[in-house]
Amino acid sequence: MKRFAHAICIVCSLLMLPALCWSSMPDFVALTKQLKPAVVNISSSKKANSSGGTFDRLRSPHQDFFEDFFEKFFQGREIPQHKQKSLGSGFIISADGYILTNDHVVDNADKITVQLAGGKTFSASLEGIDPKLDLALLKIDTEEKLPTVKLGNSDSLEIGEWVMAIGNPFGLQQTVTVGIVSAKGRVIGAGPYDNFIQTDASINPGNSGGPLFNTRGEVVGINTAIVAGGQGIGFAIPINAAKSILPQLKETGHVTRGWLGVTIQQVSEDLANSFGLHDATGALISAIAKDSPAARAGLKRGDVILRLNDQKIESMNDLPRLVADIPVGEKAQVTIFRQGEEKIFAVEIGKLEDTVTRETTMTQRTPLGLTTMEISPELRRRLNIQAEQGVVITSIEPDSPAAAATLRPGDVIVEFNNQEILSNADLEKAMAATEGNAILRLLIQRGKGLFFIAIKQGE
Repeated sequence: MKRFAHAICIVCSLLMLPALCWSSMPDFVALTKQLKPAVVNISSSKKANSSGGTFDRLRSPHQDFFEDFFEKFFQGREIPQHKQKSLGSGFIISADGYILTNDHVVDNADKITVQLAGGKTFSASLEGIDPKLDLALLKIDTEEKLPTVKLGNSDSLEIGEWVMAIGNPFGLQQTVTVGIVSAKGRVIGAGPYDNFIQTDASINPGNSGGPLFNTRGEVVGINTAIVAGGQGIGFAIPINAAKSILPQLKETGHVTRGWLGVTIQQVSEDLANSFGLHDATGALISAIAKDSPAARAGLKRGDVILRLNDQKIESMNDLPRLVADIPVGEKAQVTIFRQGEEKIFAVEIGKLEDTVTRETTMTQRTPLGLTTMEISPELRRRLNIQAEQGVVITSIEPDSPAAAATLRPGDVIVEFNNQEILSNADLEKAMAATEGNAILRLLIQRGKGLFFIAIKQGE
């Protein structure tokens, strides 16, 4: 009799299990009704080279191929122009019409149109951009009070937590998908401040700029990128990163960040052992910009930065984000490891002179007949650049001094006449200082090799 009663209890428990699991599920129906009105569809258009279709940061796997093909095919010719359209998503953060989205959704747009959930459309103005975080702030003018979202705290997100995305994938408006937080702090090579939330909630082209919600209906991320060809691997910018720069975007239209003036690399186990470090943590300084805050404070190449103020540097990716958040002119305590000892330096944080307007470009053409580009994480990945610093040569004009010197696209200029090169601005200054010199000397890195090349001006 006791065995029979025990069996009945087990059966009842099994029968009740689905109901218990279902009762613990978030109410996505109620969340959807509550949140959809504040999510918008964004379309933009711009004049563009005739190089194929419409692309989002959520890229086609063939985009790089077609971009390179058309660039080579039309080199030296007039490229036909057409209106390129971009579709994305966004969300309303204030009742008076401010909208947050991705910068790449409205990049260089001639016209931006916002469509609300109810179907009304408005022309939007671009109030502020931050290309490094891939964020843009838009504004629409309307007399009605608009529905808004609440911005949550992305730092409190837990891996495995339920999340919901709302957006316009492939132009399919107001599409809702759900999943979990798969990982946090992902570095995908999108920029110097990578710190993405990874989710398996379905994200596709057109979701860019749309919100990622937690189960309390708060925005915890901004959907931005996917792995081309992958399934269930999407990435969102943590909302805390956006919240920290929103005041600047509203007030000035761009973001001012702190600058230390160092080039850094990851500390591997072997490097840690060679320096006498117990753990492979911190950021190893491989170069220091001249007259930078780091140089003036006495930091040196080979120092390992262990802490910034009271924040431990677990990996090199932590340092740029922490420095960027420190107000310009404020002194920071930098703890470094040098020759077996920890030392503390007071560094006055400088201003990151950076691409803050659309007119500024990372590409520069020089009188020597070569065009250079500053090395971004994406460019480093695509070209397999081995150099730790410098500017990469992207093209060389035939019959130019650069061509006569046997330089090649893909070469990295590390030094110019003994001047260390960290940016196009450094190269421009170095070239200006050598006007009148018949022969110029460049330190070039090609693959893993490092060598000097002499260029005769006027050849």
